[in-house]
This record gives sequence, C-alpha cells and structure tokens, in this order.
Amino acid sequence: MRRLIETIRNIWKIEELRTRILITLGFLLVYRLGSFVVLPGVNPESLSGLESQTRDGVLGLLDMFSGGAFSNASVVGLGIMPYISASIVVQLLGMVVPYFQRLQKDGESGRRKINQITRVLTVGILLIQAPSYLANLYYKAPEAIQVEDGTMFTITSTILLTAGSMFVMWLGERITDKGIGNGISLIIMIGIIARLPHSLVAELADKLSVSNNSGGLVMLLLEFVILFFVFVGSILLVQGTRRIPVQYAKRIEGNKQYGGVRQYIPLKVNAANVMPIIFAQAIMFIPITFIGMMSQDSESASGFVSAFSDFTGFWYNFTFALLIIIFTYFYTALIINPQQMADDLKRNGGYIPGVKPGKATRNYIDSVMSKITLPGSIMLAIVAILPAFATMAGVDPSFAQFYGGTSLLILVGVVLDTLQQIESHLLMRHYDGLMKSGRIMGRTVGAALH
Repeated sequence: MRRLIETIRNIWKIEELRTRILITLGFLLVYRLGSFVVLPGVNPESLSGLESQTRDGVLGLLDMFSGGAFSNASVVGLGIMPYISASIVVQLLGMVVPYFQRLQKDGESGRRKINQITRVLTVGILLIQAPSYLANLYYKAPEAIQVEDGTMFTITSTILLTAGSMFVMWLGERITDKGIGNGISLIIMIGIIARLPHSLVAELADKLSVSNNSGGLVMLLLEFVILFFVFVGSILLVQGTRRIPVQYAKRIEGNKQYGGVRQYIPLKVNAANVMPIIFAQAIMFIPITFIGMMSQDSESASGFVSAFSDFTGFWYNFTFALLIIIFTYFYTALIINPQQMADDLKRNGGYIPGVKPGKATRNYIDSVMSKITLPGSIMLAIVAILPAFATMAGVDPSFAQFYGGTSLLILVGVVLDTLQQIESHLLMRHYDGLMKSGRIMGRTVGAALH
C-alpha cells in the first residue's frame, strides 16, 4: 500500500504525465456523458423494448461496447465499432491492393492518407448502419418516437448518429495524441466497465433470489472463483513470452570492450494482444447490424441471421474463434518482422547460437513465431468464447461476458498497456516504476488502428 501511494505521488509530481492523465479522464467523461444524450424526438422512458432486445445476444455485446449508449438511443449509440470495421477493410486492402501497399511504405504522409480514407469509409458504413438502427428502433420501441414526420426523423437522426460516432472517433484520436494510452481501446474499455455494475447486480439478484433453488450462494461463490482464475489466465495469455538466446561477438574500440555477453529476444506468445478479438468481434457485428436488426423476431428470422444472432450457438462461436486465429496471425505478421530482426542482429554483431546469420536466422525466428502463435491464437479463441459456456451453465448473459471473452481480455490488455505507458514516464524521470521489477510487459493495444 505504501508503494502504491508513493507511486501515485510520483505520478502527480510529473507535470506532463499529470496533464495527460487529466486530459484522458476528461475526454472519457465527455464520452460517457454523450451516451446519455438521447436522439431528438425520442422519449427515453419508452425504450423498454430496445432495452429488452439488448439484454443478451449479439446486440447485448454491441450495447456493452457502447457502454449502454445503444440501448439509450443515444447520439453516440453506434459507438466506435464502425471505425474499427473501416480500419479492418483498409488494412486488408493493404495486403492485396498495390496503391495501399505504397501508402503503407510512404511514412507519415502515407499514414495520413490512410487515416483520411479510413474516416471516409467510416462515414459510408455509418450511413448504412444508422438507418438500420433506426428501423430497429421503429419496430422495437415505436412508442418512444414522438414525431409525426418519420422521414425527417430518419434523415436528421442518421446525420446525428453519424456525427456522434465520428465525434467518438475524434475523442479517441485526441486521447492517443494528448492523453495516456490508446484512445480507441480506452473508449471500448470504459464502455465495458460502465456495464459491469449493472451486470453484477443482475447476477446477484438472480443467484440470491428466494425462487432460486439451485444453491444460489454456493454457485455465486464458485462463479467468482472461476472468474478469478480466468482473470489470472488472461494476464498470462497477454504477457506470456518465449525467449530466444542471442550471443554478441566481442569487439574492442579503444580501451573499451563491447559484446561477448548473452542476451535474449522476448517473443510474445500473443504478440497481437487483444486486437484480433476486437477486430473479429467487429466482423461478427456486421450481419446483425445490417440484417438482423431489421428482422422482426429471432424466431422468424432467416437461418443465417438466427445463427449469427445467437452468441451461444455453434456457428457463431466457431466463426468467431476462426476469425480470432486468422487475425492473430495477421497482426503478428504486421508486428513481428523476422527479416528486420535478423538484419539488426547481424548489423550489431549478434547471432543466435547454432544458427547462421542472415537468411537462416530469419527462417529460425519465423519458425519460432509460427510455433508459438498457433497455441497462443487457439488459447485466445478459447478464452474469447468462454462466455457462451458460462451462459449455458446458468450465468446471467450480461455478466457471462466477463468470463474471459471479449470483455475481460480487452480490460486486461488495455489496463496493462496504459500502466506500461505510465511506467515509461516514471522511469524516464528516474522514479520507481509500478512494479518492483520496473517492467510491465505489454504492447500498445489498438496501435494497428493508427
């Protein structure tokens, strides 16, 4: 406790770090306030139908990511997910379209151009998703819409929903530039945290109710024990590494001797962190936002929509897990460059014992990454679909999302990344870090979005 208090004091002493943290908290507060600003012409007291629809299922996940803004019919109800979907499309185009490949190699100017294209594509996605959201609102909560001119309401609300999501995107970028941590990831995390108290209360009410005859208190304690172990496992999954030994040759310059020591290259088992889960979840939202929300009822919906609206169903979880594995390899390939690592080792007189420098070193590093990425991606996928099993075991659907899955892994990844950035500021100014070792293993969550 004393060390924690001292660390907080050290953080407050550093003016730049203090300013960045306050700016981050201020922007996040603005976002949370925006989630309660209801669309003009909508009565917030008559949204029970929409709230019931978002209590579980895929729309429940979407509502959780927006921190309840989706079920509130807020101007920021579509949240940040359209921007993430646009980022996925642009980055996939960078793998197959020469124009985007050139932009990726053009440095800062190329990055700005890619950001502009991503923003334009985000607006295009929003102009499709917003009318779908309003059509669903008309069906689920018609009594909440208190305007006579439905056409004008749809037009103005589409503009407001589009502007609201673009404003959320702008907040995320300002947090990244002026605050601490990755803004997009923090916005997702704060939405998840905002739903936690409501989900916890719902689970407590269910397990401790008089009508519960299945050992409510015992089951509740068991759930929290399991949740603790899943939480610890998520931390290990995010931070696990495989170290490759590297030997540096001795060299003498003047009176000084360099090299001759063995070091290690830490390769993360899950180098992509939680980005595969965020992007895979964004892909899974597309069918429900474009088709499912306009379906009259899940019972009467088509087989495709029904299958991908049930987050406890086989096809939903199989597709979700498969996308996570694919995106894990995709982002690991973006983050880890074996050729560059081999060149850097050769340039600095380093080599991996038993492996020739150059091409052989590159192949060896690539082989190691492939071997550790496969189990890492599979474990990431398993943890991501745990909420489905928790729901089938009787856990309240909203609380089940915190049993691993998207919620817990995002919370762990974003918190570790933010703590790492805070620690870096402390160490640069010769203060003790947040850990006795002075190191928090992590990686910028969401860096691929910028």
